[in-house]
Amino acid sequence: MIATTKLKHVGCHISIKHGYAGAAQTAAAIGATAFQYFPKNPRGLSIKAFGEADAAACAALCRERGIRSIAHTTYATNLAAEGALREPTIRSLRNDLDIAEACGSDGVVVHFGKWKGGGDALEGYKIILSALNETLRDWNGRAKLLIENQAGEGTAIGTTLEEHVSIRQLSDYPEKIGFCLDTCHLFASGVWTGTNWTQLLEKGREIGYWQHLKALHLNDSVYASGARRDRHANIGGGHIGGEVLSEALRTPELAGIPVVLETPVPAASSHQAEIEFVRTLA
Repeated sequence: MIATTKLKHVGCHISIKHGYAGAAQTAAAIGATAFQYFPKNPRGLSIKAFGEADAAACAALCRERGIRSIAHTTYATNLAAEGALREPTIRSLRNDLDIAEACGSDGVVVHFGKWKGGGDALEGYKIILSALNETLRDWNGRAKLLIENQAGEGTAIGTTLEEHVSIRQLSDYPEKIGFCLDTCHLFASGVWTGTNWTQLLEKGREIGYWQHLKALHLNDSVYASGARRDRHANIGGGHIGGEVLSEALRTPELAGIPVVLETPVPAASSHQAEIEFVRTLA
């Protein structure tokens, strides 16, 4: 039996259209104690010359209000990228880390990596590991790279807890790497069936996964377990369901980390009610 857990930091993804400090203010206004943001335009791999004062104001507000934040890399970011995309990807990741550090964020979420080369998946793992090492070689900030599990769309790699633990252990800089777990991805991949959370919890403890978990993406799933289709549903409104998500949220290892919703926002509204609902589930 899993005990009741009080979630300290619950929030959602927030736009930076009013700046980094503006995103922190929005989080505070809706009662969120955590939030996620794109540090720059999410559509490419551009380098952003960001405002240091804006970032510092974000960090200060979060300290004052007890709010935790995480950044998320752009949609174009792929740790398994090759050829002409490799160097821009690494430069973009370093830029994201710089911004996250300035904003006082815990880290930068990056997907495990989609290997598109076909053939032996081991080659994909080698490329991902090399990209991680190159990105982190001269990085000395507090913010970590937080590797997120994948739903299995287009590639089966990066879906299991074991893969994440292994890639971290094999890296040259494991102390600079943490994990971000996405509940929809875990379910869509088939790793989580909705009935095996206790087994996943024990497996994660056995291999040392949970101790390096630094963020949770809390999403229900539009599709059934094993469908390998990544589409988020509002909490309690998808195939996972509130009761099953409640079991997961009572995991003690989740109590102190940022729990972030990436669910659809109600028209002309905010995530405020859903954040409160999540707190009741735990």
